[in-house]
Amino acid sequence: MEQTKKRNGFASGFGFILAAAGSAIGLGNLWSFPYKTSANGGAAFVITYILSVLVIGIVVMVAEIYIGKRAQANPITAYKKTHKNLGWLGLFAILIPFFIICYYSVLGGYTVKFALNSFSGNAGNVYSFVGNVGDVILFTAIFVVLAVIVVMAGVKNGIEKASKVLMPALFFILIAIAIYALCLGEGVSEGLNFYLNPNFAELGFEGILAAMSQAFFSLSLGMGIMVSYGSYAGKEIKVGKSVSMIALFDTLVALIAGLAIFPAVYHYQAVNPGSNLATGGVLLMFETMPLVFESMGALGQIVSLFFFAMVVIAALTSVISLMEVVTQFIIQKYKVNRKKAILIVAIITFAISIPIGISLGKVLNGDNSMLICGENWLDFLDKVTNVVLMPLGALGACIAIGWFTFKPNKKSDIFNPMSLHRQLEKDGLKLGWFGKIFAVMVKYVTPLLILVVEVVGVIDFIAPVVNGVRTFSLNGLGIVLTAYGLCAVAITIYFVLYKKHNTGCNADELELDKSTASEKEEVIENVIEEQAVEVATERTEEIKE
Repeated sequence: MEQTKKRNGFASGFGFILAAAGSAIGLGNLWSFPYKTSANGGAAFVITYILSVLVIGIVVMVAEIYIGKRAQANPITAYKKTHKNLGWLGLFAILIPFFIICYYSVLGGYTVKFALNSFSGNAGNVYSFVGNVGDVILFTAIFVVLAVIVVMAGVKNGIEKASKVLMPALFFILIAIAIYALCLGEGVSEGLNFYLNPNFAELGFEGILAAMSQAFFSLSLGMGIMVSYGSYAGKEIKVGKSVSMIALFDTLVALIAGLAIFPAVYHYQAVNPGSNLATGGVLLMFETMPLVFESMGALGQIVSLFFFAMVVIAALTSVISLMEVVTQFIIQKYKVNRKKAILIVAIITFAISIPIGISLGKVLNGDNSMLICGENWLDFLDKVTNVVLMPLGALGACIAIGWFTFKPNKKSDIFNPMSLHRQLEKDGLKLGWFGKIFAVMVKYVTPLLILVVEVVGVIDFIAPVVNGVRTFSLNGLGIVLTAYGLCAVAITIYFVLYKKHNTGCNADELELDKSTASEKEEVIENVIEEQAVEVATERTEEIKE
């Protein structure tokens, strides 16, 4: 097993932290967090968000990494090792990233297009670009190829090495843009006031739930990534320290993104009175920011290049981690080498991304001919996975650790978190002073909070508030039923196909690598022998002549 860690696992704790942080830091940090902060009481939202990271995010992340590290296997096998009837949670955790790859790649293609087009001018181009099917497909393909190249190289030589370059680059670019934005002058103070002025009156219950949800989704929880990455973590990688650093990096990027975006947006509005800019969602990134950069003149083109290069990195590190979850399972279960496995994942998800890109382009240009439950395909999948399915995945991780991983020594220990704490420490999960708190949180508090997020999210879909009154939504019901339908499919597939069969582990992947290497050596030896025979034959003929 130690050999597995060295061969296809993370080589260092720092590399593991950067890779996991890269999976968490995505497009949502760069537009969702600043927008939600400004819309929910500014600094009041930030404080609530940080508390949510502590009571939900960190607890779930420790649970997921521990599940993977303990099993040294893909999510299905990892959950089977907690309890044979929980393996469906692993399949669930593989299906979620599969669907996210499909639409995230489209947005990744947008970022590549806008980065390359920085010196030609991106202002006003979002609608023409998204409406050009050929361009959308082309740049989505370019983005997917970039991700495939990294995943194809493996965990240590691909994901870890790429993260060690990409994550520091993203961080330094973001800091540089934030400093530049803060020095723009007119309008900057108004932007900072809009973003950071605490207003607990505007926070309200909905703002608290929004902060809890943002903390949950921002850290890439409930989608198998941390289980998969945790499986490649060696004994030298400390789970508690790693999780605290990942959460810190993710939160810092989100906070600094707001300092980069809103001062620039308000500066633009100050020098262009009467302008009405979108401050959230896709249009913040691809309509508003290009206008802001254009107003800066020639220097704005350079800022635009670095800004969108940063966004490309954020999108790329997220998709790499999503692809690895699905690829790892295909390799280990079906004994397919890594190159073939990632190509299978890439081809299928890319094919699905095409109608997703077309649907989004139509909606942004006012054409509603491709909608599912009243949403374009991208928003539909985003709501199904992020709002409904991911909380279920995270809830499952807490329940698996808190209630099923260890058999209690006596009946009274079933409900005793301190018994769980002792068993976790004995099993190697050393969390220091946080260990007892973690046991209480993972067994009782965090599952309850996740359940609140899940229930309120479902209620908001089925009965959204319209003009202060909750109104039944057939489209919202359709989204919820689709999500729970996928959950039912995952459960059925697991018990029919996977429960009683071997679903592979990291050691199988190592053996497959060895087998492939041996085949290559055999081919090389055969080629050398054939060449030697040819040379000998030619030499014999020359002597005869």
